[in-house]
Amino acid sequence: MARRKRTSLMLERAVRRAASINSIDPNLDLGNGLTLPAFSTLIETMRTRENAYNTALSTLDKLYREMLETESELGDMTEHMLMAVGTRYGKSSVEYGMAGGVPKNQRRKGLRGESPTLNDEQPSFVASVESKNGKKPVATT
Repeated sequence: MARRKRTSLMLERAVRRAASINSIDPNLDLGNGLTLPAFSTLIETMRTRENAYNTALSTLDKLYREMLETESELGDMTEHMLMAVGTRYGKSSVEYGMAGGVPKNQRRKGLRGESPTLNDEQPSFVASVESKNGKKPVATT
């Protein structure tokens, strides 16, 4: 999803205000650096920075999409590399295990309906949840 670009309400308001002040006097100087040309310069600076920011977001979106595509290609090639090692040396070979695969003769087959776990131990306690008088459930052991 593309990142949302920024639009400045302050910039839009400043442009409208500059147009209104311009109708009074194009070279209006209110003192303390408050001149219409300085105001217009700051408006243009803001417009330039907003455009640069939005361009950077678009570039970032493009880089992100390219990175995701490359990541997908890398995942596919990783899988193909392992399959090729399995094809060349066999899925029960030491080389297959060295490449990151689980050799066929070392795989643990579970019974149907049983979730595969590495540890056959049972949990040391079993928690049950009980509700007392319609209040929040309380865990007990």
